[in-house]
Amino acid sequence: DQESEDDLSASRTSLERQSPHRGNTTVHVCWHRNTSVSMIDFSIAVENQLSGNLLRKFKNSNGWQKLWVVFTNFCMFFYKSHQDNHPLASLPLLGYSLTIPSESENIHKDFVFKLHFKSHVYYFRAESEYTFER
Repeated sequence: DQESEDDLSASRTSLERQSPHRGNTTVHVCWHRNTSVSMIDFSIAVENQLSGNLLRKFKNSNGWQKLWVVFTNFCMFFYKSHQDNHPLASLPLLGYSLTIPSESENIHKDFVFKLHFKSHVYYFRAESEYTFER
């Protein structure tokens, strides 16, 4: 199992020219995670895309990294800024759960959400309530 922080795999191709052999294509992720996507969910995903700044918590530290994030086709793509043509990394989200961190996780910031799948955990923080709700 090659998943790790890991899961945020480096990506060298642009979103417009994705190779069919990339490890984060919907088909590959469905197979790898033993899941499927309904046609209705796929249709909704294709019609709904988001982009904007998010802060990502560094593992085992109090630091946060500001990234431009594009959410499309069941995947988050991470860029240094909105002007970049190629993502720094990507995170296929099929199988992940979205929750709010518990008090015991000691993340005392507003607008934080947690993505987790098996032992993989990521914390993201929005800059406003509006962005958090989106």
